[in-house]
Amino acid sequence: MTSLREQALRGGAYLAVRQGISLFISLGGVLLLTRLIGPASYGLYAGSLGIVSVLTLIGRLGINVFLIRCPEPPDQHMYNQATTLLLLSGLALALGGVALPPLFAGRLLSPDFVPPLQVMAAVSPIALVTMPALAKLERDLNYRAVALIELAGQIAHYTVSLPLAALGAGVWSPVAGHVTWQVLLLVWVYRASGLRPRPTWSRVLVAEMLRFGVGQTTSVGVRRLRDLINPLVVGHFFGPEGVGYVALAIRFGEVLSFFREVSGRVSIAVLAKVQDDYSRLRRGVEEAMTMQVLAVGPFLCGFSLVATPLVPLLFGARWEPALEVYPFIALGMLVNTVFNVQASALYALGRNGDVTLCYLVHVVLFVLGAWIMVPRVGFIGYGLSEVLALGGYAVLHFRISRLFAFSYREVMPWLVAMIPPLFALHFEPGARLLFWLPLIVVALLPHQRQMIAQYLGYVRTWRLT
Repeated sequence: MTSLREQALRGGAYLAVRQGISLFISLGGVLLLTRLIGPASYGLYAGSLGIVSVLTLIGRLGINVFLIRCPEPPDQHMYNQATTLLLLSGLALALGGVALPPLFAGRLLSPDFVPPLQVMAAVSPIALVTMPALAKLERDLNYRAVALIELAGQIAHYTVSLPLAALGAGVWSPVAGHVTWQVLLLVWVYRASGLRPRPTWSRVLVAEMLRFGVGQTTSVGVRRLRDLINPLVVGHFFGPEGVGYVALAIRFGEVLSFFREVSGRVSIAVLAKVQDDYSRLRRGVEEAMTMQVLAVGPFLCGFSLVATPLVPLLFGARWEPALEVYPFIALGMLVNTVFNVQASALYALGRNGDVTLCYLVHVVLFVLGAWIMVPRVGFIGYGLSEVLALGGYAVLHFRISRLFAFSYREVMPWLVAMIPPLFALHFEPGARLLFWLPLIVVALLPHQRQMIAQYLGYVRTWRLT
């Protein structure tokens, strides 16, 4: 377990460093971009990207996870087949993404979303064909290459989009940046992986991939349906500008919880290697839950402490409505860090149906809550529905508890203590420090201090070579 832990920590460190640098690049890029194009244009871009991201995720057919989870290392023939299948899936998505949006304009979708949505859907094949090479790098735990490539792609995105935004291109500036990112990512990932794909077709291999992939795609795809709530529900009642406010609040949460993505990506690869040993799997789940909360929570809480003066100063006063919904979104992301680990464990065990059921309940609660509350209480209604949807994670807990016993004893004090600081920004500056008292008390307890020292010891052992 020691060598595997070291591999995971080293790989996670590469991604964490990349995501940490990405935090500053992304915040700087989003800051300039939103000031230049405004809430409405940013809402059109973010809403279109959300829809395309859901379609692209479904179009993966779970093949990238299949390649990572294969008991035996995939050979060139298997990678060729995966690339061929994903290319066909991408072409189908591109055709549908260009042809169908005009049919829904004015009904489910604001007509303003159609042009940028069509352009980003047209590059779906590029995004999907990237997956096999990226899966090879992740299977090898070569997160150094993954981190460098993704960081370079992000820099390329803003290098293209910001000058165009300054020239008045509006929504088309981030769209152009997105297309550039996808093209360069394809080139760099295949160069790093050493794969040279060729058209291949094997009915037996396709059937094997799809048997696994349909279940995995269904589970992840169901959860990602939540990404449609902002453009379709908030957009329906408040237009592109409302979508922009919620999208910026979500962006804050995503950037600040960067370690959540890192851990999720590493967890699937690592837990799959110990899937036959429930004792090691249990220890891995308990430790990963605590590490995720400690890695994500301080950033989310810290932002609430400074957001009220900082956001108007940096982004402009017109973006202040985004802060109304941020604490609720941050709460959802903080709780998700706990259950994200459990989902990874179930994926590693091949129990995709259990994860799918959880995400289905989660999305149904989210949609019902948003449709009822958004028109009545505004943007906070989106946040309240985010909190309501947390009830879906109960399904995940009960499903994994039937397989092996595990405890929340280590993670729960941290999780509970980090909730009050998230909502501090809704109160007067003098009262905000009071919301930090529970977290300060927990951090000073002997056992929790020892835990922090242990995890800091892990960090000191990471050597990025």
